[in-house]
Amino acid sequence: MTVRQLPLPELVRACADLGVPAVGLWREPVQEYGVAAAAELVRDAGLAVSTLCRGGFLTAADPAGRAAAVADNRRAVDEAAALGTDTLVLVSGGLPPGSHDLAGARARITDALTEIAPYAAASGVRLAIEPLHPMFAADRCVVSTLGQALAIAEHFPAEQVGVCVDTYHVWWDDRAPADLARAGAGGRLHAFQLADWTTPLPAGVLNGRGQLGDGAVDLPAWCGRADAAGWSGPVEVELFNDGLWARDGLDVLKETAERFRVHGC
Repeated sequence: MTVRQLPLPELVRACADLGVPAVGLWREPVQEYGVAAAAELVRDAGLAVSTLCRGGFLTAADPAGRAAAVADNRRAVDEAAALGTDTLVLVSGGLPPGSHDLAGARARITDALTEIAPYAAASGVRLAIEPLHPMFAADRCVVSTLGQALAIAEHFPAEQVGVCVDTYHVWWDDRAPADLARAGAGGRLHAFQLADWTTPLPAGVLNGRGQLGDGAVDLPAWCGRADAAGWSGPVEVELFNDGLWARDGLDVLKETAERFRVHGC
């Protein structure tokens, strides 16, 4: 997503040329290219798929909406397995239209996962609940803190459901470092992502993640916390940024790789 302007073959080729060993993929471009073809493309380039994003959106209050969400997440699990990744990232979903019931929405996430988690486990795919910054609670994700994500995940075996930690979303929370350590100790740290927080936020808010080193997040400290928590998997950089998307994708990818060497893990 950091360089969504690049077609999938160009992205894969550039990652291989830059020595980037793994790529986190999103479902929409993978579906457009073809799941089997995308899997072959990445494999032939010698890359791994670190995670697939995204499943989730599990907060529908009506039976039809719940059934549709469960079915879509099963498809996402199938796609993750076909791509060879063991991790599907979940963005849980916001409040249903007209609802003010945060607790009820979070409870429905747990309820839906009782169907999805065993299905994923049977395919060798684990689910990673990603908390999003509280400004997204209404429309995108009622899970706003790492502690809330762990509270849901802990209803299930650690090898089935854990968490995705994205510095952009959790850097502000003084409880997050302890929760990160707790996730690691419990075997629930399933994905780790870096992005910086820059101000002023853009009008659209969603597409304002800062390039590494441009903002307020102490990225090396977060890398150290992940390391102390036992994280040894790939570290993703995920930047939603209209300014970056307007630039040449290869230049952005090269810049991101260099910033990762300076400011990342």
